[in-house]
Amino acid sequence: MILVLLAVQAPLFSQAGEGFFDTAPAAHKDVRLTVFYPSIGSIKAVAALRKYACLDVPDLVVIGVYHEQEATKYAESRQYVKDNGFDWFRFHPVSAEIRGDVLFKKNACTPEFEKIFKGSDGIIFFGGPDIPPSIYREKTNLLTVIEDPVRHDFELSAIFHLLGGLQDPAHRALLEDRPGFPVLGICLGCQSLNVGTGGTLIQDIWSEVYGRPDVEDVLALDPEQWHNNPYDRLYPQEKLMAQNFHKIRLEEHGIFCSEMGFGTADHPHILSSHHQALETLGKGLKVIATSMDGKIVEAVAHENYPNVLGIQFHPENRMLWEGEAQFKLSPKDAPFSFKGLLEATPLSFAFNKGIWRWLSRKLKVR
Repeated sequence: MILVLLAVQAPLFSQAGEGFFDTAPAAHKDVRLTVFYPSIGSIKAVAALRKYACLDVPDLVVIGVYHEQEATKYAESRQYVKDNGFDWFRFHPVSAEIRGDVLFKKNACTPEFEKIFKGSDGIIFFGGPDIPPSIYREKTNLLTVIEDPVRHDFELSAIFHLLGGLQDPAHRALLEDRPGFPVLGICLGCQSLNVGTGGTLIQDIWSEVYGRPDVEDVLALDPEQWHNNPYDRLYPQEKLMAQNFHKIRLEEHGIFCSEMGFGTADHPHILSSHHQALETLGKGLKVIATSMDGKIVEAVAHENYPNVLGIQFHPENRMLWEGEAQFKLSPKDAPFSFKGLLEATPLSFAFNKGIWRWLSRKLKVR
């Protein structure tokens, strides 16, 4: 049985060194969206965004970029793409050495980053686990969970190459050649934009910002101050949602108001699932949305590159656009659907979908 499985999987592993950008022609009519961390979950999210016309881009090709030493089993992602006939999804693995001491300078991955940027029309950095605090020169909080250092090294170095950073102010960012190039960072991706440009993170919101180290004390906070679901920690047997919906406050000078048609009086609900947050900002970043109490950064943009956007929430979650009433915040709740909650507040539905419409417009302008 083991031999059979190895025989079936062999073609997938033999493709590991074959990268899309190694053979793709520089001149192209298709629209190329590169996504870092092409896990099965990320692929499902992009597929749902395409299906429900959120990511509405004709001739879209999505390229999943990853480092071959990451912990994620990307052979399973390749098999998932093959099984579902997603001929619009390709892969570009990178094998060049990446080390923590050379992340923020030219390194062995630099030619790969340049090739990926040159061949792409936009980039997304998806969510994931905590960044090792040593990268932003802090000790590691007991609540920080480090799962895949190679992924963080690879993506943070890519961001530094794209945007530059405080680590080396003389570094010439790749976006200097194409300042309108769209870059979207989601949750961890938002934090990575900050750390990659030289910023730091709050390692645990509830204990550091609100002084609530105990879950029971967090429950006494206003739910607008919950950035994930505290009930999920107390009642794991209930299979509650790990996320929380809360409202955000938009800044007048930000993309949401200046380009997406929303105003400072609008407070859309967003899906939140994080325990860390931006602290000191990286080079060129500015805050364009906060939590309702103003204590947590919910979105950042770039002062020099107008289509760089980092969001601390999850508009890519496919359950916002599909799914049955199966989620509960607390054991006493009746099941509800993420989609139903958004549709009950049309502003929130328009806001979450508007982010993808914004990205779709930017991808079409090359």
